[in-house]
This record gives sequence, structure tokens and C-alpha cells, in this order.
Amino acid sequence: MSIPQERRVVTAIPGPKSQELLARKQAAVPPGIGVTLPVFVTRAGGGVVQDADGNSLIDFGSGIAVTNVGNAAPKVVERVQKQVADFTHTCFMITPYESYVRVCEKLNELTPGDHEKRTFLVNSGAEAVENAVKIARHATGRQAVVVFEHGYHGRTLLTMTLTAKNMPYKHRFGPFAPEVYRAPLAYPFRWPGGPDNCAEEAAAQAIDMISKQLGAENVAAVVLEPIAGEGGFIVPARGFLPRIAEFCRANGIVFVADEVQTGFARTGTLFACEDEGVVPDIITTAKGIAGGLPLAAVTGRAELMDEVHVGGLGGTFGGNPLACEAALGVLETIEEEDLVARARRIGDIMLPRLRALQERFGVIGDVRGRGAMIAIELVEPGTKEPNPAALQEIVRRCHAEGLLVLTAGTYGNVLRFLPPLVIPEHLLEEGLGILEKAIAAL
Repeated sequence: MSIPQERRVVTAIPGPKSQELLARKQAAVPPGIGVTLPVFVTRAGGGVVQDADGNSLIDFGSGIAVTNVGNAAPKVVERVQKQVADFTHTCFMITPYESYVRVCEKLNELTPGDHEKRTFLVNSGAEAVENAVKIARHATGRQAVVVFEHGYHGRTLLTMTLTAKNMPYKHRFGPFAPEVYRAPLAYPFRWPGGPDNCAEEAAAQAIDMISKQLGAENVAAVVLEPIAGEGGFIVPARGFLPRIAEFCRANGIVFVADEVQTGFARTGTLFACEDEGVVPDIITTAKGIAGGLPLAAVTGRAELMDEVHVGGLGGTFGGNPLACEAALGVLETIEEEDLVARARRIGDIMLPRLRALQERFGVIGDVRGRGAMIAIELVEPGTKEPNPAALQEIVRRCHAEGLLVLTAGTYGNVLRFLPPLVIPEHLLEEGLGILEKAIAAL
């Protein structure tokens, strides 16, 4: 790795050069484009990002689960550099190229299930989810779509409608798309009947809602994140996902697994729904698919995907050749470096440390996650009352010490950790030490 794998804080964070760039950003970019930490990056790789002031920060964010293989993985760089010299674009719908087909072949092979599949490529997770709904509606002739509490699916009109949280994603952006309905999610920490009853009761409530209020015969798709991302890294109680998938299968409903944030080795399996052996009818992927280049995919059962008429799917930039080559480099890197096992190793390091902190500090109400997708939920000690103020103070202290962390959660009280799967263990341990000091200082 050419970039030194060390934390280095040489100025206040953000430093003077980043502050100057931030002023330019504020003059040129609308404030609706928020920034978690306004350090302007000049280089990144492994487990660090370097800024314009010469600071080197430990990265516990991976660009929101995008740079799973690192920010400049050699196989990604090599493939993209070669491709950019050959051609940057033709539009696959006009004159196609092999790399698009190879990415689709790999996703058909690697995604859960041994049935015949088809894949096509788009630009973003939201676009992938929207297309999954289009396909489900076309194939079933039905209109209703069921999503879940705490879910996040994107910022387009339809995916914003599918998303649960109002602020900042939906506030004053309505009216929203019709025929979208929300069911309970099995959220163990906050389930009224307790974690032991969570899976059974939540599934029963969701199925009852679909059956009684909508009529299963009117539902085109159920769209579900195997682990809720922006909603707070909520790992549904075991048994919930298989029960929902089974209900969908029995009633001709297309089960869509939104693996935009959970895919590509992030959770210790290549795809999160594999943990309970759930095989979706359609799976949507993005974020970690192409090492930072914009790419997303919709992969589904051949009989569903083949229903759509010629020209009904597509887009000018979908499956851009640079992004396709990057995706092939990502998949090679995951396999050759065994990043699925590496994600499990990260979880084995982080989860015990965080649970030990939970024993010491009452502000940590819950520790949860799988692999390298982990979170802590912050509460008023002795209660389950959300504590967003504690979250903001911990984030401020971590950022000041050179540890980049991200937030999440319906209640604004979840600290989420998404380190690159290639992060050196000494940086992982150092980052956890900074976090511990930040919590202890509350």
C-alpha cells in the first residue's frame, strides 16, 4: 500500500485548507448537500483518508460501505486505467461491450440461489430498487408494494416513498408515489414483546397487515433490507426474513432483497440474506460493487426479468465500461484476498470490544451487527430513550482525534461502523481506542 497506514493529526480538523475549500463549497453547492466531516480528501487507501492539510484519518466509513476493497485497490485501478485508454462510453444499449456481460454473468453466478437468473446494470442503488419494483409490477400485474419500518431505499420519488424516515429524506418533498404500504420490522432492541418474541410477532403482524388490509393477491413486491442500513443497522430477529420470504413465495409476491449496503462481503457472507439461507426473487446491489465508481445491478429470476418488453429497461450510463471493469476488479479482489473471511474477522475484533464498553457505559443501549457492518445505539442510561446528544458529542470527539465515523438511525442515536475490509488491524484497534475515550469523556 503506497499510502502510509497510520493516523496523523497535524492541524485542527478540519484544517485551514479544508476550511477554505468548505467556504468555496458553500458558495457553489446548495446546503441540501450535507457533509459529515468537512475535510477535503487528497488521497485514500487501505484504512486511511488523507486531507488537504496533511492529516491522515482512520476510516470507519468506507464512503458508506462503498470502498469495501479500499479506495484504490490495485486490480480496480489497473482495469480502469486500461479501459479509460480504450474507450469511456458507447452506451450498452447502442453498441455493447463484453465487460457489461461479464459483470452480469458473475452476479448471476454469485447471488443466492441456483435458479436461472438475469442481471442488468444501472447507476445507483435507488435506480436499482426502482427497477426491481417496475419488474415486479410488470411480471405480476399487481400494484401494491410493501416495505418496512426503519427501511431506507433511496432518494428518487418512488424510493423516497419506500424509505421510512421523514427527516431529512422526505420532508416537504411530497406528494409521494401511490400504492406503497409499511409493515413492522423485527427490531429486537425496541420490540414491545421483547427480543425473544420479536421474529414471530413481527412476522405475524406484517403478514396480517398484508393479508387483511391489502390482500396478498394485490401485492406485487415486498422490498426488505436484510439488515436495515440508514434505519440504524437493525439486524432483524432470526427467523423473520425466512418467514416473510416464505409468505411471499406462497402468495406469488416478488421478494426483493435490497442489498445495496449489505452486499459484497460486508456482513461476513457475500450477501447478507445468505446468513439465514434466504433466496430472494430479485436482489439489488450497488455501493460496494465497483470500488467507488457509480454502478448498481438488478439480478432476478429469469422468468421475472424476461417478462419486460424490449426497451422497457435501461439508461444512458447504466453499466458504463469503466464501472464494469472496476466491478470485475472488485470481485477478483474479494475472492483472492478472501474478504468475506476478513469481514468476519473485523466483527470478531469489534463486537467483543463494543460489548465490553456496553458493560461499562450505560449510554450504550445496544450493540449489533454482523461482519464489518456494526453499530451501537445510544440511550439515556437506564432507559431506552434515544440519546442523539450523546451521539453528536461522541462523533465530534472522534472526528477531532482523526477517526472518521458515521451516524444513522430513525431516532438519530446510532453510531455505525463500516471500516474498509482491507483495513490493517492496528488501525482498527487504534480507532476503537479513540472511540472508547470519546465515550468515557461524556
